[in-house]
Amino acid sequence: MKEKKKLSLGAWIMIGLAAGIAVGAILWAAMGAEAATDFTASYLKPFGDIFVNLLKFIVVPLVLLSIMDGMFSMGDIGKVGKIGWKTVVYFLATTAVACVIGLVVANLFKGNFPVLSLAEDAAYEAKESDIMTTIKNIFPSNAVQPLIDASMLQIIVIALLFGCGVLVAGEKGKPFATFVSSFNEVTQTVMSFVLRVSPIGVFCLMSWVVAAQGPKILGSLGLVLLAAYIGYIIHTVLVYSMSVKVFAGMSPMKFFKGILPAAVFAFTSTSSVASLPVSKECCDEMGVEKDISSFVLPLGATINMDGTAIYQCVAAIFLAKCIGMELGVTQMVTIVVTATLASIGTAGTSGAGMIMLAMVLEAVGIPTTYIGIIYGIDRLFDMGRTALNVVGDASCAICVNHWEAKAAAKKAAK
Repeated sequence: MKEKKKLSLGAWIMIGLAAGIAVGAILWAAMGAEAATDFTASYLKPFGDIFVNLLKFIVVPLVLLSIMDGMFSMGDIGKVGKIGWKTVVYFLATTAVACVIGLVVANLFKGNFPVLSLAEDAAYEAKESDIMTTIKNIFPSNAVQPLIDASMLQIIVIALLFGCGVLVAGEKGKPFATFVSSFNEVTQTVMSFVLRVSPIGVFCLMSWVVAAQGPKILGSLGLVLLAAYIGYIIHTVLVYSMSVKVFAGMSPMKFFKGILPAAVFAFTSTSSVASLPVSKECCDEMGVEKDISSFVLPLGATINMDGTAIYQCVAAIFLAKCIGMELGVTQMVTIVVTATLASIGTAGTSGAGMIMLAMVLEAVGIPTTYIGIIYGIDRLFDMGRTALNVVGDASCAICVNHWEAKAAAKKAAK
């Protein structure tokens, strides 16, 4: 008798997403927005929060250990350097393109953007964000605090430093490498336990989002939301399709089908860091070497924020229109440069893009107070931009994997 095929994790995540949307919409229609929000926030969202807490719990050791273990697997520091610069160049290039796409789409929509009444609720804390502070804060002053605070950029620096230290130390570093590899294997196993409950977490979070926001949230902000999502789609279809096809020889359809579970997970969790386990599993199934996915994906979850860059550009144009400010070519260029740098400093956690938007607004003279205009629907932007970020990380892993395989083949042929 033929054994019945079990549904994959990706299929269960999709079911959880669809069920969450349906339940949220039914509750919103039957109970009204306020009652539906209260109900889902009281009885469904807490289970989603538990799931997100579990992800946050496992993400710090996962990032720290997987990067170090990935470096150890490469065997020599020269390979780390080669993969590192290819990864960073790829991320910077796609982020710059994302900024241009965001500006073009926003300017096409600009004439139809509504002028809104200014909101009082603003992200005042973000006013002090600047490029030099971001750069300075990348480097930790001790090895423990970043792990406690989950400062992902600092954790990556710690992992890179210790990884390089072990490779350079040679034989004397092997005991430490063995310990880290063993610890990483345990962490991956714990991660698999957490992933098994992800469809429940997705269902609970999605029910709450739909019940809380409802169709009314789109209202006068529908156009700017549409502009951002058009930018996300254009970047996904054009840039990532071309990247995997031209640089890796992979069919775009195969790539998008392979990364779909991670994209759906990112869309609902709004955290590229929390999506790391699913992204890694998807990339491994598409044939990416584990040492490459273990290095590229955690790095990408922190410094590759194409979706965030598009959002920042669209939001800057929109807010400028709302307050009657016309932005010239010089200011557009400033937005591209600042958004690229700001996206590198954006943490891979839910809502972090809103904080970094302040840096872009200040660069072109838009008061950060006006962030409050779009603050209420930031989660709707965040869902799309996080999914885009995760797809971008995977496309980089696919491309780097192909480049390294090609280089190895050339070396073997000599």
